Parts: sequence; C-alpha cells; structure tokens
Amino acid sequence: MKLQQLRYIAEVVNHNLNVSATAENLYTSQPGISKQVRMLEDELGIQIFGRSGKHLTHVTPAGEQVISIANNILGKVESIKKVAEEYTKPDQGELNIATTDTQARYALPNIIRGFIDRYPKVNLHMHQGTPSQISELAARGDADFAIATEGMHLYSDLIMLPCYHWNRSIVVNRDHPLATRSNITIEDLGRFPLVTYVFGFDRESEIEKSFNRAGLEPRVVFSATSADVLKTYVRLGLGVGVIASMAIDPNMDRDLVAIDASHLFGHSTTKIGFRKGNFLRTYMYEFIEHFAPHLTKEVVEKAVALRDPQLIENMFADIELPVR
Repeated sequence: MKLQQLRYIAEVVNHNLNVSATAENLYTSQPGISKQVRMLEDELGIQIFGRSGKHLTHVTPAGEQVISIANNILGKVESIKKVAEEYTKPDQGELNIATTDTQARYALPNIIRGFIDRYPKVNLHMHQGTPSQISELAARGDADFAIATEGMHLYSDLIMLPCYHWNRSIVVNRDHPLATRSNITIEDLGRFPLVTYVFGFDRESEIEKSFNRAGLEPRVVFSATSADVLKTYVRLGLGVGVIASMAIDPNMDRDLVAIDASHLFGHSTTKIGFRKGNFLRTYMYEFIEHFAPHLTKEVVEKAVALRDPQLIENMFADIELPVR
C-alpha cells in the first residue's frame, strides 16, 4: 500500500468519480490512476469503487470506510509537512480560507490586510461558497479554516469555535410600503416576497424559527450567497431583503432603506473551524486571534483537547461575544 494510492482514491472521490478529471488535476495519466486503484483493491481484497464497464459509478460501503481513513492519513501527512515548515520556514507558507461572500466582503478585509502586513510571505487563498461547499473544502483539507454561520450541522467533523454574533436588517426600496413603517412585525414581513441567503431558511436558521413561532409560511422568491446580489434584486423590486446588518454600506446603499430586524430574529453566531488533528502553524493561531481576540492559542488548544462539540459549546457559554 502506497500513499500515492490513497491520494488517488481520495482525489477520485473529490472529482465525482471522474478519473480523467482526477488525472488532469494530478498531472498524471488516467490509465496510471486506474491501475493503482486496481492494485490497491487487489491488495485489500475488496472493491473500493463500483463500476459499469470502464466507468466508476459509486463508492462501495467498504470503500467509504477506506476513503475516510485515507483522508485522515493524508491529513496527518500534511500535518507532518507543516511541523517541518514551522521550524524551517516559520514566516512562510499558505493559508486557505473557505467562507461565505458576506464574510469575505464585509467581515474579513481588515483582518486580511493586517495578516498580510504581518506575514507577507504567506500566500493567502480565499474560497467562497455555500455552507455545504465550505464544509466540504475544510473536511477534505482543501481549506485550513472554514468561517461560517448557517448550516452548522454540516461541520460536525470540524472543531468549530465561536467568533462573534451578528444581526439582520430588512432592506427595501425607498418607495416600498415598509420603508416608512416603525415597529415592523413578523406578520408585516410575511405579507411580502422575500430575498435572502441560501440556507437562510433551513430548519436551524433564526429566520425560519421566527416565522415558525408566528405560524407563518414565508415566501422566498430568490436566494443567493452574496449580500450584494441580494441588494441588486431588492433594487429590481423582486422582494424584501433580509441580510446581515454588516453588509449594509452607508455610502453605496443610500438608495435603499435598511431597517434593524434584531427584534424579529435572534442573533446568529459566526464560527471558525478546522479539521480535528490538524497541525496549526503559528501564523494560523495568530490569524484566529486577530479575527476573534478571545480565541488565543491557549483557548484554542483547550477547545481542541475537548473535541466534543457540546463540551466546546459549554466552554464558551459564559463568554460575551462581540456583536457586528
């Protein structure tokens, strides 16, 4: 069994069982990957992938377990490399962050600027996506950190640490009936079509909870990952926007009316997460603390030692997080 074989089966899964795409990504040949996968299967005496002719069709139950262990092993290999680099190149490396458009556009710019000034030789890469895409990137090691709010059930394989709370605002055009209303109720909001974030109406979201408590069924006519895209469609009159308050720019959004909705929806908590067992470089600890000052290296290490999500949640129960 070779590390290369484990890397091949993991990458085949990451490329939706497309061996050609896997080969192209790894700068090798399709026959070479197919041969190594077969050799591994023969050695183990199991099928990792189901096949139809020459095409891979699915991952077998045994394959699921093998690939899970392979990903853990590959993660450990990367951690070994990071340990070495921590001593040979302490101020150099890479930092991959997976997050939402709103976090990337409104919460992170000053943090990124300060980090780049502190570590000019660290290459920083930002990956934007939906909660499910973010969790996948972090879970398979393509991102060092996941920064997200919605869909927390997707991050069960990660150590997730709370950073700050944020509230929502209702955004409408100046001629909209809600623009001049005070004390807007959830019933008022329910009379209009809504535009909001992807995952804004999953079962665990604060928006969904508020409408459920009122016995109302909201009509979401448009969803997107970008607050700027949502504001564009509010301007087009498609519906009433429900977005993060931090995403309202006093200069760029002067044509819109923003109404605080913290009385309608509970606050949400942005968290930063990373894979269990990952080795964190010194600059990674510094990034976390710069983003969330209460998350010092000592605090992060204590949370990592707990491992259990509920114990980690309890650890921060008495800490008053900032609100943005």
